[in-house]
Amino acid sequence: MKHGKKYSDAAKAFDRATQFEPAEAIALAKKSAVAKFDETIEVHIRTGCDGRHADQQIRGAVVLPNGTGKEVKVLVFAKGDKIAEAEAAGADFVGGDELIPKIQNDGWLDFDVVVATPDMMGVVGRLGKVLGPKGLMPNPKAGTVTMDVTKAVKDIKAGKIEYRLDKSNIIHVPVGKASFTEEQLQQNFDALMDAIVKAKPSTLKGQYLRSITLAPTMGPGVKVSVAKF
Repeated sequence: MKHGKKYSDAAKAFDRATQFEPAEAIALAKKSAVAKFDETIEVHIRTGCDGRHADQQIRGAVVLPNGTGKEVKVLVFAKGDKIAEAEAAGADFVGGDELIPKIQNDGWLDFDVVVATPDMMGVVGRLGKVLGPKGLMPNPKAGTVTMDVTKAVKDIKAGKIEYRLDKSNIIHVPVGKASFTEEQLQQNFDALMDAIVKAKPSTLKGQYLRSITLAPTMGPGVKVSVAKF
């Protein structure tokens, strides 16, 4: 893959093979974000888990103290009193059965997170083929299937992110924007890593965290030392 001049210059600014302490890695990743827009700083964590085994699946959510820097649109599936509750909490869209054809047939996906009350999961289940592949299916482990829609919506709006293993057993999550201060990024990174470390499957043999890389959207990745984790 051919990279542009800005990427190449940023990549030459540090040794790509070195594993840096988190604070140093954050400073380098922030410095490598030279695109014309406010790049997202992402963390990519390669684990020793085998996601094909149910007991080695990692999935959960964590509220980043400083948010993600992105405005998140929340869709809530609810009925009865919960509709007004979701709207009062700041949900962008609230509804039930009537949203199924809009999503299924019209391809409407103008939302980033889906929350559902347990009694609506029968309805939401019909959207599995659309929401599943996009990682939008509500899940109790991520706190997105709940009767407490107020807390769910407020947490998401405050910067709650979901983490899960992809098919290669890697976790990819944002920890903020390049415009954040190093301290804000560090606090978000620490909150994420605390959650990931606690999520280690008890059945896992061998090394849990194989590698951690911090990277801006358009810039080179910076390796983080896994020793302290």
